[in-house]
Amino acid sequence: MRALIIVMWLLHWLPLPILGRIGKALGSLLYILMKSRRHVTLTNLRLCFPEKSEAEREAIAKQHFQAYARSALERGILWWASEARLKRLIHVEPGIPFEVLESGPTILLCPHFVCLEIPGIALVLNSHFSVCTIYSRQKNQLIDEALLKGRSRFRPVTLLSRDKGVKPIIRAMREGLPFIMLPDMDFGVRDSEFVPFFGIPAATLTAPARIAAATKANVVPMITTYLPNYQGWKTTFYPAWTDYPGDDIVEATRRMNAFIEERIREAPAEYFWAHKRFKTRPPGEPSVYAKNSPDDTLPAD
Repeated sequence: MRALIIVMWLLHWLPLPILGRIGKALGSLLYILMKSRRHVTLTNLRLCFPEKSEAEREAIAKQHFQAYARSALERGILWWASEARLKRLIHVEPGIPFEVLESGPTILLCPHFVCLEIPGIALVLNSHFSVCTIYSRQKNQLIDEALLKGRSRFRPVTLLSRDKGVKPIIRAMREGLPFIMLPDMDFGVRDSEFVPFFGIPAATLTAPARIAAATKANVVPMITTYLPNYQGWKTTFYPAWTDYPGDDIVEATRRMNAFIEERIREAPAEYFWAHKRFKTRPPGEPSVYAKNSPDDTLPAD
């Protein structure tokens, strides 16, 4: 892993158009080699985009691997590039919502797009705010150290353990730290509800709605996508949600998934399809990822 860190450090000096093309080529290779992740990706796309042809879904899957590999290599820029270079490459639209962030507790909702490391950096680079977020320690110590240093190089970041529950999160938010929350992975049935995601029941965390209700927090989605022609990244801060979560936590969670679906349709290849989003099934329903699943129509690897 030390060699990988050294390679990433060396590559971060390259102009982004060159580094991005290297990442795209690497992604094309990984699409061929990583058969199990390709199967997961294609299964997710088949479930979420049944209206598309198999060729269209395969094209999105390949583009996804390219986008993900790009994001991995370009992370070196986030970890080591100068503040001036990052400000040139990260475009914030329409701007940092200072009034909302200063008005009280705020949840910054950051769905799993491949550039999800960038929204937090965009915020701290262009404001006086520090943030708090959930952090899971990486298996490799060198990667873990590089990731932690990269995230906190401009301003300290308060890292919270998922195992400690919501109390430390609420405490940090009430102390004035916006909470960056990644709400759209399958963590099992605990603290989740089966809510439609592209029409498929998906175990979805209700924590965004519950924390918003407990703290009276504003919920501001933020998503980073690629600019065309390797020009950099665009971080969009969306308007704070009104009347959220309301009286129905499940309906609020359904509303969140619907918003994420809309954003995915705008940049389908950049969502993290390689994750088993539908791993947890409602009682009695079979796995959608098993190769022998009755609804698995993908060709065998």
